[in-house]
Formats: sequence, C-alpha cells, structure tokens
Amino acid sequence: MSPIIQRAVHCVNPNCEHPYPQPWGNKFCNSCGAPLQLLNRYVPLQSLGSGGFAQIYTVWDETTQTEKVLKVLVEDAPKALELFTQEAAVLIRLRHPGVPHVDADGYFQLNLSNPRQRQVPCLVMEKINGQTLEEVRKKYPQGCPEDLVLGWFAQAVQILQELHKRQIIHRDIKPSNLMLRTNPLGGGISSEQLVLIDFGGAKQFSGTMRRSQSSSTRLYSSGYSPPEQVTGGYVGPTVDFYALGRTMIELLTGKYPPDLEDPETGTLQWRLRVNINPQFADLLDEMIQEDVRSRPANAKIIQKRLVKIVRGSSSQRLSSPTQNIVHQATAKLTPLKQATQKAVADFGQAISKTSLLIIRAIAQFLLACIATIWAIVLTATSASVGTIAGFILAYRTLLGGHVAEFILRQLPDLFPNPEPVSAAEILVFAGAGLGTAWGMTVAGVFGQKRRFLVASLMGMISFSLGWLILLLTVPRNTNEGLVLAILFAVFLFTLSLGFRSHHIVYAVIASLGTAMSFASLLRLEFLPTIFEFSSQPHWIELYLPVVFFGFLGIVLSFCLGVTYYLIVPGLRFLGWR
Repeated sequence: MSPIIQRAVHCVNPNCEHPYPQPWGNKFCNSCGAPLQLLNRYVPLQSLGSGGFAQIYTVWDETTQTEKVLKVLVEDAPKALELFTQEAAVLIRLRHPGVPHVDADGYFQLNLSNPRQRQVPCLVMEKINGQTLEEVRKKYPQGCPEDLVLGWFAQAVQILQELHKRQIIHRDIKPSNLMLRTNPLGGGISSEQLVLIDFGGAKQFSGTMRRSQSSSTRLYSSGYSPPEQVTGGYVGPTVDFYALGRTMIELLTGKYPPDLEDPETGTLQWRLRVNINPQFADLLDEMIQEDVRSRPANAKIIQKRLVKIVRGSSSQRLSSPTQNIVHQATAKLTPLKQATQKAVADFGQAISKTSLLIIRAIAQFLLACIATIWAIVLTATSASVGTIAGFILAYRTLLGGHVAEFILRQLPDLFPNPEPVSAAEILVFAGAGLGTAWGMTVAGVFGQKRRFLVASLMGMISFSLGWLILLLTVPRNTNEGLVLAILFAVFLFTLSLGFRSHHIVYAVIASLGTAMSFASLLRLEFLPTIFEFSSQPHWIELYLPVVFFGFLGIVLSFCLGVTYYLIVPGLRFLGWR
C-alpha cells in the first residue's frame, strides 16, 4: 500500500479521546499530542482490534515501504508486561518462514505524556496476508479435505520442530493462531505457507526439568490445551503436540473438540465422522492422550511417521486406476467448488457488514438526536430561569436602580430621555446569558470543555453587548437591530464554549443560524416586536423575554448539534483538521 493514497493515520495512545482520523504527515496527534511517527519509521494506519493485553494496528514502514502489524500493550499488570516482552524476545530470535518476522529493533518503548508520563511497550512484526485455519474451516462445515489437513499438519510440525529446537513452546496452538500466507503467484490453498502467530503465551522450557516441578503460568485455551497446562503444572513440547492434534481433528470433522468428547471418559469420539488414513488417525489419537508419556516425545518422531503415512497414501491412490481417475476429476472440480463457496461466503459477509453499518448509522443518528434534544431542554430551561432572575434583580431589587444609574452616567448619549428602567434591561440580558451558558455547559454533549466560569462570564458579557447593539441601532429597538444583536451575541458567546477544534465554524454556523431563524420568524410576523418594559413593569410583561431567550437557547442548541454531528465531521472528511 502506498502512503500516497493514505488520507489519515491513527493515534496509538490508549487514552486518546479522538485517535482517528489524524492528518497524514503530522508528527504528533492533534488530540493528545502523542507521536504519530514511531521511531521516525512506522506510521499507524488503522486499528485491527485487540488481542490479549494488546491493541493491534497496521502500520506503514517508511524504510521498507511495506505494511506491518503493531502491537501496543495497554494492560499495566506486571504479568502482561512479562508475557509481552517474552513474545518480543522469542520472535526477534526466530528466523523461519512459518513465524512472523520481527526486526532487531522491532520492540521499543513509546513515551506518552497524556494523561500522565509513561512508557508503553510496542512490537512491530511482519503482516501476514491471508486467512486463519479457523476462517478456512468455516468454508467446510462437514470438515476439510484430508489432503489439505495433512499438508497443514506437516508444515505445523516443521514449525514446532524449529521452536522446540530453541527450547521454546508456543502453548496456544489452535485454528485461529494458524494462518495461510497468501501465495503471491495466486496458487491454491494447498500451496500456501502455514504461519504460526500470536506468541503471547510462548515460554522457554528446560529439557532437564522434572515433570514433578510446577513452573507454568496458568495460560491456556479451552478445548485445545492439555490437562497439565490447564492445572498450571510443568509443561514441555508435548503440550504443543496435544493442541495441534486437537486442532487437526477439528479441521477434519468441522466440530469444536469439546463437542466430540465422550461424557463419561472425556475421549474424543471423532474417527467415525471422517474417512481418512487410519495411520494418520492413530497418530492424532496418540498426540491427544491425557498422559504425557503416551504422546510422541518430539517433532522428529512425528515427522518420521508422517513420511510413512504420505508414502502409503500415495501408493494406495496409484494402485487403482479408477481411484486415480476419480481423484483427477475431483481435483478439477475442487477449484470451482472452492470458488463457489468463497463467493457465497463473501456475499453473506457483505450482507452482514452492510446490515451492521446500517444499524450503527441508525444508532448514531438516534444518539445524536437524543443528545441534541437534551442540550435544547437544558439550555432553554436555564435561559428562561436566567431571564426571570435578571428581571427580579432589575426591577424588584435595589441592584437594578444602581446599575441603571451607573450606565446612565457612563453612557449618557444612549439615553436622551434618562429612564433608569430602560437601562436596567441589561440585567435581564445578562441573566439570560448566564442561564444559557450554564445550560449549554451542563449539557456538554457537543465535545466542549466544561469551563463554567469562563462560559458564565462570556455569556453575561456577550448578551449585555448584544443589548448595547440593540440600543445603538437606528431607529432604536427595531427588529433589524434585534437580529444584529443576536448575531453578535451568539457569535461571541459560542467562541467561549471551549470546543476542541473548528471554533470559528461553530461560531459562524450558530450565529448565522440563530439570527436567520429569528429574522425569518419576524418577517413572517410569527414573533411580536422586540419587548420593551414599561416604567413600572409587571410580572405579566415577563412572558415575552422568557419566550424570546428560551427560543434563542433552542435554536442555538440545534445549530450547534448540526455543526457537531454533521458539518465538522464533513469538514474533517474533506481534510480540514
């Protein structure tokens, strides 16, 4: 994959709030500040999910110009770190086509500072393109063909021989940990290279240690691991043979091993389900014996018996011309059968993915609607309460008179006919601004920072300045002045809410949307003329400002919701970060 076609990269900080998408070419994450170019070489592209204690990503290697796999340890437990470093040490030492390749510098520590200073262990390894045997088995509900399983078995034994020669046991062999590396020449499944993956449970063993010594961590996979591994006893190479034998039986029968167990004896009742070479079946039965001494002692013994099995099968097939003809005809039909099965599986997978995407989209839409409605309710309610509080301060306490006198002294030109009651209106606007700020901040559903003090101060200041703009318009207190006051007040107020990005976009959309909504309603005469209090305002006069500021909170919340859930994601998709 060429980096030219990449439009975004992924932050690998486990605590990053917005890890994806990050701009291609950035050296640090816009959200948490974590490095995006690891060792000045690896660029994380996308998350592949989690495995064990680690988060897994695909990364672009700038040095080799290839895709690789990155594992990032997200678990802080000491045992998790021990297993992770153990896996890295094993893979760095191994050089075998059946094991993912890891460079000498593939294991390193990533320094993070958010939310605290710490080092996160990372491991970069070769990316294996292909299917796991678990995925292949699903294409054969009645069990995979014997010749395919025999080929996989032979390759797996070769890999285990290499591991055991280095005193390493895998401890987690199962269909999902065996992959078929895609043949670049387009060969069939039988010609693909088998690769053993996930060395998170790999362990050094000593050939001189007695079986009575218990030194194994209780790490096992139910259905595949032998009894001594499940109970935490000493384990040796035979644990891998046991798990491999059960894996091959599952591939031959298409059944999960515990489903084949006899309820009384616990042995696998599988041989009547398949028609395979009896010698091959005997070998698999020996490998899955509960008694360690009854299993093959090493991989070399298994390979010798495997050679006899393959030779016997070949001579038996050639002894009968009829069987040979049938085999050739079957071989010709196999690719067509496999292609048909693959097409059906791909179609079903596409339908499943499409359905899942639709369900997720509907769920996200509903959550966005609920969040926006919540913000509307809180903001409108708080704005109304703030308006009532401002009215009480302005016209039912001494504070209103003092504020009015102060404004008349500072701005005498605004009031040719001094009326303290008119100047006291600023408290109504300031109270509405405070209430709107609190409602929006408490809701907190649009990704803004919860800065109550800053939002409260800016809410009062912006709405008060809006009141001044309303007085400065000519002629005074007109609907045109009202729209202009709303435009200015909402723009300034929105800038103070602490959105994490695209501040101007939020402010412009919110102010224009709110002002245009009021302008349209005023033009259609759905709203009355701007309110003006009488010299001795009564409580009945309060309903109009309460409705006005409550409706302003509704429109403002709706505009911010549209911006947060639609406009800003669209801008990010187009590359505006």
